[in-house]
Amino acid sequence: MARDILVATCGCGHTRIEARGAPIIAANCYCDSCRRAGHIFETLPGAPKVVDNDGGTPFILYRKDRVVVTNGRETLREHRIKPDSKTRRIVASCCNAPMFLEFTSGHWLSLYKGRFAPQDQPPVEIRTMTGDRQAGPDFSDGVPSYKTHSVRFMWQLMKAWAAMGFRAPKVDGIKGELAQPSR
Repeated sequence: MARDILVATCGCGHTRIEARGAPIIAANCYCDSCRRAGHIFETLPGAPKVVDNDGGTPFILYRKDRVVVTNGRETLREHRIKPDSKTRRIVASCCNAPMFLEFTSGHWLSLYKGRFAPQDQPPVEIRTMTGDRQAGPDFSDGVPSYKTHSVRFMWQLMKAWAAMGFRAPKVDGIKGELAQPSR
C-alpha cells in the first residue's frame, strides 16, 4: 500500500470513492449491528458478501476529509438499523454494494474493505467488539482482539480528529433510503 490514493468501487464499477493518504486503522468489527446490517445487505440482489466467516465485518477507517465520491453519488442510499440511529451505512444502489459506514457526528468513515482491490487492502490491525461475536473458533493469528472499543482503537480515532482540528465534516448529497429486500 504505497499509493497515495486508494480507490473503492461498487461491484459494477459505476460508483467510485477515492481515499487519500494513510488510513486511520484497518479493523474488523464484530458488533451485533454490523453483523445484522451485513446479513441484510447480503440478501439484496447481486450484493457481495459482507460478513466474514468468523462473523467480522472488515473496514478501513479514513478521516472524512480524505474521502471523496468521484462517481456515482446519485446511486448512494442510506440504511439505518433503527430510524433514529446515529450510524448509517451507505450502499451503492446500482448493484447493492455496501460502500461505507458513517457515525454521523463522527470525523471518520469506515469503508468496507471488500470495495478495494485485494492488493490495496491493508491487513487487519485490530478486532473490535468481539464481545458481541457469536461462538466460533478462537483467533490464532496474533491480531489484537478486544471485547469492546480498545484504548488503542480510540487513540487512533482521537489522533485523526486532532489532526483535523477537531472538526467533523458532514457527508452530504446522499438521497433516500435503501430499498429493503422483501422477506
